[in-house]
Amino acid sequence: MNQAAPLTLGVLVSGGGRSLENLSEAISRGELSARIALVVSNTPEAFALQRAKRLRIESTLIPQQGFASPELYSAAVFAALETAGVELAVLAGFLRKLVIPARWLGRVINIHPALLPAFGGKGFYGERVHRAVLESGVPSTGCTVHYVTNEYDTGPILLQRSIAVRPGDDVHSLAERVFAEERLALPEAIRLHASGKLRWQEGRVVRGD
Repeated sequence: MNQAAPLTLGVLVSGGGRSLENLSEAISRGELSARIALVVSNTPEAFALQRAKRLRIESTLIPQQGFASPELYSAAVFAALETAGVELAVLAGFLRKLVIPARWLGRVINIHPALLPAFGGKGFYGERVHRAVLESGVPSTGCTVHYVTNEYDTGPILLQRSIAVRPGDDVHSLAERVFAEERLALPEAIRLHASGKLRWQEGRVVRGD
């Protein structure tokens, strides 16, 4: 990796936090030159907050209630990230739309459990995605890591990993196999971003030197 120091991450969560734990494990194994400075959740029910405590990672709860607009809520989230010195924000099952400030474009990524642009957009998250995949009859699915813009699931793609949909798959079996690919895709996407091999440039992903 070409960076001189570990990349400082902020991880945004709304649910169980398996991707958070996966990133922490990849860092501990020396597979990812990064440190998680802050975990942010929009809900106190997120089990990811308990994972963060067990992993001794600082966390903060920023509930959406009480903010007059999405812009004000997002401003509070990014203020917390900036206070923690975060260089790259990672949306790992964060179920709240963020308004991305211009200074953060190209510094926020999301992992989505399908091959975008298919099965993306508002309302497509978690088991809803896998159910839609099965109902559609498509032969393959997977996961996508992309830069986040101010439209749902439309930002430039960093990488994708695909798997075949098996005849006997149900929502749960498919979700587990897709998550196995997510475990590989998210750390790899962060490595690519950190190394400059892939980077944001004027709203698209370009290859670095």
